[in-house]
Amino acid sequence: MEIQAITELDRSWVRSLLCERWGAPEVVTRGHVHQADKLPGFIAVEAEKPVGMVTYSFRNGECEIVTLDSLQSGKGIGSVLVRSVIDLAFHKRYKRVWLITTNDNTGALRFYQKIGFQLAAIHRDAVNKSRELKPEIPEIGNDGIPIRDEIELEIRVD
Repeated sequence: MEIQAITELDRSWVRSLLCERWGAPEVVTRGHVHQADKLPGFIAVEAEKPVGMVTYSFRNGECEIVTLDSLQSGKGIGSVLVRSVIDLAFHKRYKRVWLITTNDNTGALRFYQKIGFQLAAIHRDAVNKSRELKPEIPEIGNDGIPIRDEIELEIRVD
């Protein structure tokens, strides 16, 4: 597997994947709308075919992972992509890498904690505010769980 920085040539694929997996290229975290198809990131490539992607945003001395998608689960693609962002943040001397997931996304909570992230905050009922900015966010998520809360996870890199 090879990890490559997202280039302008990748943007249509990035946008397509975001629309398929996230409902739109806009992603809302903590009341901030990210135009995720325009963010920097990395693509995992295997046999000249993209198999995963991560996007991130540097703000206020921190790095936020905005999206992470692996097209083949259980192969370590997500872990390698996240590690690429952590390494970049470390080299740029950022203090932490953080992300938001929702209360229904138990798979993501399990994944991120297994690779070293810790719970940093629970933002109760924050998804209601996010829906005002992105109405495509469904009311019900994984396993029939109502989507309500944003859960912030972090890993310190300083």
